Amino acid sequence: MNLDYNTVRKDQAERLRLIMQEKNGQSEPAYRHEPRIMTISSGKGGVGKTNIAINLAIAFAEVGKKVVVMDADLGLANVNVILGIIPKYNLYHVIKKQKKLREIIVDTQYGIQIIAGASGFSQLANLNEEERAVFVEGLKDLSYADYIIIDTAAGVSQNVLTFLKGADDAIIITTPEPTAITDAYGIIKSITTESNNGPSIKLVVNRVRTVMEGKKVAERVINIAGQFLNVKVNNIGFIFEDSVVQRAVIKQDPFYRSAPNSKAAQSIKHLMTRLANVEYAESGGFGKFLRSVFRGKF
Repeated sequence: MNLDYNTVRKDQAERLRLIMQEKNGQSEPAYRHEPRIMTISSGKGGVGKTNIAINLAIAFAEVGKKVVVMDADLGLANVNVILGIIPKYNLYHVIKKQKKLREIIVDTQYGIQIIAGASGFSQLANLNEEERAVFVEGLKDLSYADYIIIDTAAGVSQNVLTFLKGADDAIIITTPEPTAITDAYGIIKSITTESNNGPSIKLVVNRVRTVMEGKKVAERVINIAGQFLNVKVNNIGFIFEDSVVQRAVIKQDPFYRSAPNSKAAQSIKHLMTRLANVEYAESGGFGKFLRSVFRGKF
């Protein structure tokens, strides 16, 4: 018997959604009173940060969650590029009061919404008080979402730290490369030394060839952070090196949808289920995020 591909995918998503609801003792989908804010960051560029943000968002959407991906890389915005979308407006138009945030939100065929970054725009840290107020007021329009996934720029600029410190989860992406590991530690150090009440720090090792390689890299970062920074970093998984990822980027079609059975897609699904079962701290939430972005002080 031949089954339609979309029907199979829909059935798989429905089964996973029911399993997640059953674990939480729910008969109907549960939506948070306020969004859970996740930042996807890295110490250096080229580690797959944006790809992970987009595919993780699609995985959440597939199990019935309302997800907004915000491209907060104000220098080299890439979210819309990977999706093959050319938005007419972006964050620049919001900050300059030319558009409301809700007016630049773009629906996609993947069940997620995106907010395009303002390529070439000055860093958030350089906004004046009035511009910050406009930006924060616009963020309130996102309160309907279950998850807001923020793809930050690479590195430890004030712009990146602004988003990281106000989030519920700071998901740091690294790879087995020595420079990526060193830079991952650097961004973790920046978060912990400049914030008294920072986010939950989580680590994802991308492009691993074996399970053992992923574990070794994660243990190295976690042990060093614990020893020298006295901070707990949670290893939430890894993503296998997979040729489908580069092909998906070229085709501008996310691999979670175009190659659902690939090693990379299955790794993303594992990350999503791990994150979905983690309760965010009561001290966090959307209110904390708004206050952090507005004040710029932590």
